[in-house]
Amino acid sequence: MVPLNTENKIIELARMVGMSLKERGWLLATAESCTGGGIAQSITEIPGSSAWFDRGFVTYSNVAKIQMLGVKSETLEKYGAVSFETAQEMTAGALSGSQADWTIAVTGIAGPDGGTMTKPVGTVFIAWQRRGAIAKVAEMHFGGDRHQIRTETVKTALAGWLNIDKQHGGEV
Repeated sequence: MVPLNTENKIIELARMVGMSLKERGWLLATAESCTGGGIAQSITEIPGSSAWFDRGFVTYSNVAKIQMLGVKSETLEKYGAVSFETAQEMTAGALSGSQADWTIAVTGIAGPDGGTMTKPVGTVFIAWQRRGAIAKVAEMHFGGDRHQIRTETVKTALAGWLNIDKQHGGEV
């Protein structure tokens, strides 16, 4: 058997997410910052994904996070764009602004610049939320260059959703 390269692994993860969502009649939305729409791109590689993918928000700037997702300016000032709190507000905003049953949100520092002592390059927050439930947020620290950090974020976000679905039957 030929091992899957990273791109094929991401597409396979997206396919598995889609099969599970479609089976339940659920829709997914994404809210992405550091990945620039990479999660939505991998999802829309799957033929028929319109049956389970509602929309994606690419909110790279703080203004976009505020305007499109309702992230509070106070949250951004107090905790920063790369934080548990911002990721949580991103998922809530994506649910509010879509028809989705589930959202995945990511915000992080892909580099090569922008890192600090407390939030170095590779720091990423990934959030998953089902409508009516509380978001689950994970802080991750990825190594590598900008491309590797963004790729690992997409892969981890999709795999994380599958893990939540498997462990909780779709309930966070």
